[in-house]
Amino acid sequence: MHPNPAFRGTDTITALSFASSIGFGTLAVNGEDHPLLSHIPFVIDGDAATLHLVRSNPIARLAQGPVKAKLAIVGPHSYVSPDWYGAEDQVPTWNYVAVHLIGTLCPLASGQLADVLEDLSDEFETRLLPKPVWKATKMDPEALGRMMRMIQPFRLDIDDVQSTFKLGQNKPDAMRQAAASQLAKYGIGSEVETLAAMMTTIQSEESR
Repeated sequence: MHPNPAFRGTDTITALSFASSIGFGTLAVNGEDHPLLSHIPFVIDGDAATLHLVRSNPIARLAQGPVKAKLAIVGPHSYVSPDWYGAEDQVPTWNYVAVHLIGTLCPLASGQLADVLEDLSDEFETRLLPKPVWKATKMDPEALGRMMRMIQPFRLDIDDVQSTFKLGQNKPDAMRQAAASQLAKYGIGSEVETLAAMMTTIQSEESR
């Protein structure tokens, strides 16, 4: 997380809502020799996130009891050229939105796997409406059973939510708006138009 307080003022509810809207992140735990990372979809419900891992995943093998973990979610991001500000003595930077969910990763009973999988698929299938929502009942029960034996459900109990919405709040409004306009056209990153829109609507530090 960026240490500048100008980028750290987002409230917890907004940060969780943003993380939920992405629904995909990087799960990190401390391994014996190095950090272990896994890229996973998830669903947030209250103060917990549910997910599943392949049983052969090193994190799944490690987390057969509660372990400390962090789930990092990255949203829109882009390089920002100093030329875009329309002012002298600026430097290159990278604007981005990120949320970290910090807590305890706990294995769930195998009997809860079907509910976890249904919650996950329903979350993303309903975003595809009016396409009919896919259900596991469409699968051959034997084939579904084979696949389910390969994965394990988990819950991340969230103790802390940290976020960085680095959108140029430390710049005067005119400079930030100028940069957002150019970023929307030429940004290098992901979802640059969304990032530019967020830069346009965010309040600058000086105007708060």
